Amino acid sequence: MTVLIRFAAALLAIVVLAFVLPLTTHALYWMSRDGMPARWSAADWSSTGLLPADARAAPQALVRVYAARTGRWRGIVAHHSWIVVKEAGAPAYTRFDKVGWGSPIRVNGWAPDGRWYSNPPELVLALDGAAAERAIPALRAAVEAYPWSGRGDYRAWPGPNSNTFVAFVLEHAARERPELAVSLPPTALGKDWSAEGWRASLAAGGAGLRLSWSGLAGVTIGRLEGVEINLAGLVAGLDVLRPAIKLPGWGRIGLDPVSPHPDEK
Repeated sequence: MTVLIRFAAALLAIVVLAFVLPLTTHALYWMSRDGMPARWSAADWSSTGLLPADARAAPQALVRVYAARTGRWRGIVAHHSWIVVKEAGAPAYTRFDKVGWGSPIRVNGWAPDGRWYSNPPELVLALDGAAAERAIPALRAAVEAYPWSGRGDYRAWPGPNSNTFVAFVLEHAARERPELAVSLPPTALGKDWSAEGWRASLAAGGAGLRLSWSGLAGVTIGRLEGVEINLAGLVAGLDVLRPAIKLPGWGRIGLDPVSPHPDEK
């Protein structure tokens, strides 16, 4: 019995230190910020200039995955992610999002590099030139294959949501184009969601394993992910390859995991 009590106490301490404390401190920080828009209509959705305004100014093919904090109180815990593609010589970008109103998969609903509820996007993945050109067909095919694309197929928590969509597309496209293998931010709630209950699978990066129960509990160990523990959709963990800690609310703290893929001649 003493051993069980000690184990329970240690487990409780881990939950408090790795999940409750970071989430509480980030909530206090987030709610103390000035200038947060009170309404959707008052938020800034404009381009951040990460991409040329005229797509023809960048004639090479490109793929971008972005993630930005969501609005109001949801920004305490979550990012919204999306995918942008442009074929070589195309006159415009194509942006894919999954949202919870209207038709869930939106095409070009916002600026490709736009703010999300006034919050600037972070770069998650960048492919350019020949690498992007090869990847785009696989991405477009995975978008078409996404199984929760109808009206009503959206739940903000635990999923399927915007991050479930991006995780599905990237993971399925990466089977054909491994350069698309990427680990979404730990605050991309819904990225680990599954309709199958308990599920063992390859990690999103391909090199590693993930054990998850409907995205509500689980563990991932992988080359790109490091070690991630999922509790109620919140993620705490450690990245070994590019040293960083991952905390609920705060997200990733450490080295930037993103390196744009160079043009291939």
